[in-house]
Amino acid sequence: MPAYESWASSDASRKVMQANRARDTAPELAVRRLLHAAGLRYRVAHRPEPSLRRTADIVFTRQRVAVFIDGCYWHACPEHGTQARANAAYWSEKLARNVARDADTNARLSELGWTVLRFWEHEDPHAVAESISDYVTPAR
Repeated sequence: MPAYESWASSDASRKVMQANRARDTAPELAVRRLLHAAGLRYRVAHRPEPSLRRTADIVFTRQRVAVFIDGCYWHACPEHGTQARANAAYWSEKLARNVARDADTNARLSELGWTVLRFWEHEDPHAVAESISDYVTPAR
């Protein structure tokens, strides 16, 4: 059986990619700490709809609010997103698919009665937590 061959452009790139976290990123943790300190309780890395293969970063199940804190690179932030130098064609297609999946997720969750809140990783955690709290608290 042949050994697995990585599609990464270099061993260094592969290590960087492996170190990227899917959950519990620094921006998520900062927002979650502030929400918890405000007395809000939520689910972490949870599927709002079990039938939908999409996981939100923070979910308020009773209020039906799904929160996503998107990374600037991975979700093509118009302000901070960058283009890859190696494998540029692959990465531009990958990021375009991510953006399309984000829009699809928003639409599908909205159709199912969920409110979707999206924030960028570069946004101030206090402002993000306040926005979420303002939206979720009246529904409590």
